[in-house]
Amino acid sequence: MTLDLPAELAATRLLAVIRGTDTAAAIAAGTALLSEGVSVVEVALTTPGALTAIEALRQAAPEGCLVGAGTVLTTADVADVAAAGAQFVVTPAVVDSIGEAARRGLPVAAGALTPTEAYTAVRLGAGVVKLFPAAVGGPAYLKAIRDPFPDLPLVAVGGVGLAEVPAYLAAGAIAVGVGGPLVGDAASGGDLDALRARARQYRAVTDGVGAAPGTNGGRS
Repeated sequence: MTLDLPAELAATRLLAVIRGTDTAAAIAAGTALLSEGVSVVEVALTTPGALTAIEALRQAAPEGCLVGAGTVLTTADVADVAAAGAQFVVTPAVVDSIGEAARRGLPVAAGALTPTEAYTAVRLGAGVVKLFPAAVGGPAYLKAIRDPFPDLPLVAVGGVGLAEVPAYLAAGAIAVGVGGPLVGDAASGGDLDALRARARQYRAVTDGVGAAPGTNGGRS
């Protein structure tokens, strides 16, 4: 069955972004997140040994969880992450990898900031638009982008702290993507217990909001 990335994100409302400086620590951080019920995680390719981490997390992930690759820029990157078992790709901008991933049937969350970039990303094959960096305009800007594109699946990423989550979801984001405020330094050898505590906090907020309107409210 083809992965319906918008539906998955709309159901869980949370995408964890793992970006660190150590392969083993990134794997440990991802494993901790998955164990706390954060069911969609992305490993940025800027993390040393990211492909190894993706492979390890795919093997460790409970059934129904998704492991993807972030900062996927080129067609070669797409080939590499597909071989590592990534189930979806995330980009920071409108880049060459979008079309290549779409050609391979690999779901894409493409980074965009402006209406033109968002529209272009979808034309290239992105199923989700990652509004990045979301903190530049905040929830009001996300709503302004969504108004002319009401059916566009938007995920707010970049500077989304715990306190801002409800506002982004209320503004129409199907989910939030969170790196530093959630993962902290855990992917570089930091405190995993603190990571687990933050994961529970984020899940409490996103679970309390519930699935995005217009979705099936569950996993496909």
